[in-house]
Amino acid sequence: MPGKEQGIKPIFSQRQSLVTRFALLIILSLAVLCLDHRYSVLSPVRQWLTVAATPVLFLADLPGRLWDTASQAVMSRNDLLRENARLKARNLILEQQVQKLASLTAQNIHLKELLNSSELVGEQVLVAEVVGVDSDPFRHRVTINKGSLDGVYEGQAILDAHGVMGQVVEVSPVSSRVVMLTDMSARIPVQNNRTKYRATAAGNGRKDRLELLYIPVTGDFREGDLLTSSGLGGTFPEGYPVGVITHVGHNPGDAFATIEVQPLAETNRSRFVLLVFRQVIDLNEPIQPGQTVQLVKDEDDGSAG
Repeated sequence: MPGKEQGIKPIFSQRQSLVTRFALLIILSLAVLCLDHRYSVLSPVRQWLTVAATPVLFLADLPGRLWDTASQAVMSRNDLLRENARLKARNLILEQQVQKLASLTAQNIHLKELLNSSELVGEQVLVAEVVGVDSDPFRHRVTINKGSLDGVYEGQAILDAHGVMGQVVEVSPVSSRVVMLTDMSARIPVQNNRTKYRATAAGNGRKDRLELLYIPVTGDFREGDLLTSSGLGGTFPEGYPVGVITHVGHNPGDAFATIEVQPLAETNRSRFVLLVFRQVIDLNEPIQPGQTVQLVKDEDDGSAG
């Protein structure tokens, strides 16, 4: 009996040691989470972990690239991919030019000149590729292959070939994370293209729907109205299409109307996107040829006089 008791003691001692270590690790983890939430002390660590994960993203995207190469075996691989990328980037920029013309940007510039405005805001763009999608179905976020080394910054607006898509929320040296307009945390100031009524559109977790917040029942909104970005807040450029109103309803007793909007951007299908850089241009100084790549080149040249 004494021998059995001596054999049991090391087992209980070992279990107690494991439980103690586990409890200490939990306490330490909670302390680190609280510090990071309050002071963001681990932000640099996350950024460099993102850099370390870049090869994993590349390997995940590799099968699709290999499939494209096999299907194009008849033609020169390097020439075909280079020409394809060039045409996609050019097509994306040209479609954005059409959107700017549709939103009466030219008229706005001439009005600002008549009012003796000393500045106007132009946009310089950078083409990026979506290389990752958040696996959480309740978070509509993607990863693009441009980062702080390319001049990307937090809060930067993202567009695709059809309209406003979202904005950058996290930047690392070689990649960035983008939150879509349809994410439940997303908000964008918009304007009714027909009545010029300003409002705020919010994501509701559905990939094909937005909602207008706090619109009184007397607000002049109709199904089919086009909503464009109003430019308020300085994050999203002014005049780009956001969505089309698909439903306007009102429940008896409610002070606000229920308005649903279908976003024009293909948030779950677009592979190439545009990052928009806000740039201030002095109207008194002529624009030098080749100074920047502008979305509306003809309008800028005209404003320079």
